Amino acid sequence: MKLSIIIVNYNVEFYLEQCLLAVEKAQKGIESEVWVVDNNSVDYSIRMLKSKFPKVNLIANKENVGFAVANNQAIKKAKGEYILLLNPDTIVEEDTFLKVITYMDKHPKTGGLGVKMLDGKGNFLAESKRGLPSPQVAFFKILGMARLFPKSKFFGRYHLGFLDKDHIHEVDVLAGAFMLIPKKVLNEIGLLDERFFMYGEDIDISYRITKAGYKNIYFPETSIIHFKGESTQKSSANYVFIFYRAMVLFAQKHFSSRHAYLFRFLINVAIYTRASLAILFRIIQKIYLPIIEIAVLYIGIYFIQDYWEKTFLIEAEYPWYYVVYVIPIYILIWTLSGLISGAYDKPYSVWKSIKGIGLGTLIILVIYALLPESLRFSRAIILFSTIWAMFSLAMLRGILNILKFSDFTQNNIGEKRIGIIGELNETRRVAELIRNAPFSPGFIGLINSKNGNEFQEGVIGDLKQLEDLISIYKISELVFCSDSLDASEIIRLMARLNNAKIAFKIAPHKSTAVIGSQSISQAGNLYMIDIDGILKPNNKRAKRLFDFLFAVLLLILSPVCLLLVKHKRSFFSNVLSVLFGFKSMVGYDQSPFLSQDKLPSIKKGILFPKDAFPDKEISEDSSARLNLMYAQDYKLKNDMQILLKAFKYLGRKG
Repeated sequence: MKLSIIIVNYNVEFYLEQCLLAVEKAQKGIESEVWVVDNNSVDYSIRMLKSKFPKVNLIANKENVGFAVANNQAIKKAKGEYILLLNPDTIVEEDTFLKVITYMDKHPKTGGLGVKMLDGKGNFLAESKRGLPSPQVAFFKILGMARLFPKSKFFGRYHLGFLDKDHIHEVDVLAGAFMLIPKKVLNEIGLLDERFFMYGEDIDISYRITKAGYKNIYFPETSIIHFKGESTQKSSANYVFIFYRAMVLFAQKHFSSRHAYLFRFLINVAIYTRASLAILFRIIQKIYLPIIEIAVLYIGIYFIQDYWEKTFLIEAEYPWYYVVYVIPIYILIWTLSGLISGAYDKPYSVWKSIKGIGLGTLIILVIYALLPESLRFSRAIILFSTIWAMFSLAMLRGILNILKFSDFTQNNIGEKRIGIIGELNETRRVAELIRNAPFSPGFIGLINSKNGNEFQEGVIGDLKQLEDLISIYKISELVFCSDSLDASEIIRLMARLNNAKIAFKIAPHKSTAVIGSQSISQAGNLYMIDIDGILKPNNKRAKRLFDFLFAVLLLILSPVCLLLVKHKRSFFSNVLSVLFGFKSMVGYDQSPFLSQDKLPSIKKGILFPKDAFPDKEISEDSSARLNLMYAQDYKLKNDMQILLKAFKYLGRKG
């Protein structure tokens, strides 16, 4: 057997599906096998593999054993002359395998080979070729100097930016996303070092290849798409520390004691600098909007009360604590109401902010009515402050949106203008999928991948007119149907249009998802049939608030409640479990065998969706469908309805 392709998967079902579809096309004419090692994914990767790719050799781990261990599991069983380590979030060209194997056959001193990688936006990925992370090189990389001076032979040795990305080069390090190694070389130097859990194993094995007298080759005569690192937040402190530990392990293993000590010292300086900045950045990212809004509200309300005091309270004035305590309390209530209304869920929304102000004003007025006369200050100030809050916060968010702040720009999904490229039957299928997604775009145009002028409904043109169509229809996102277009053609189009500020996505054949460069880290960018309505932040928050408030109410009214419920002994334990967040008032019926299949995970419930029909006999199949409907179209009123109709079951055991 010529080639063994090994893919380690962890919770990227739709990316894995597209990767394997591309691999199938690239395997033609080559005696090969595919191994997928799943590191205990909690999505439906394994189910998808068994139903769509039954010929793939599957190793299903019961825990996440890490990248190195998982690859080694398959390498030990692989029969190929060449071993290809391939990430699941990659797409290879149809002739990629043929080209790389042909090169390796002609160059027996090549111990490892990597290819030119593009990200999901068509941009060249610098990690396609890398230098050895010596203390100096790694220090410059972690400190950010390599990014500032990418083509410098002094600062830019980590990504070898001074080497032409379109020519074959001998390099120090290859990327683990696509690494082709002869099996005989692995037998000689050993498998991946299993002490590296996530990062560094590709650097380590690349270095061992060169130490054994072989060459690592960067081979740009074929390209792949790598939806790079979407499952890892690389700006996070966690990534920085994991990367640091990998670098230190590499230094301890391969450098002399003196160099390893210097490496560790330099990395420590860089690591704590980067980690501190990462933590600070994430804190600022989370709190900058509420801090700005609180400041805007306070300044505006201060001047409102000052004007009102000088104009209408000529011989009197508000007490000192009005400015120090009362106004901040108003602002705190508005801010908390905004939090409950989802005003600080990303992408930020003007409407949710206005809704939060409205809710906060109602709460303020209710509290105002309950206060003694001596503590009731002007309702006019509350009214004008509310108007100021709604106007100023809407203006602030509108300005930040216009300035294209990343936390706001996704809010324009209704204004997205999408072009779908492929054969007409497939483009229509994908268009329907996108229309049924939680947020439908403002425009969908079909672009025929086969040239032709025949008029069809919804078709705006063909592939040869692509640039003109993008300009005329102001298309902001292109979706490629992989069943209609070769991967090589998709890659060429992405590379050609990468300066056009267009988002790219790919629709696998017969898949229920459309994948893109940000889909893993930002689920809002992944078009798919939505069954996760119950997991949306506002729904999760509303459900938890409902549970908490009703648990408190039920405890207060418990003497009356105990007269109405069955199984009185379990009533208190159930309500307390809900109060402290161990259970929910309403959850899935656990009895149907298939009820949990495909469903998003939520807390165990006391009551079930089928309890909305207390006087009917509900079959297991019907109960399973009710579970699915509950998850798809979650509304707070559903919980209320179920609670009222099934109140007597609040003492249910289990």
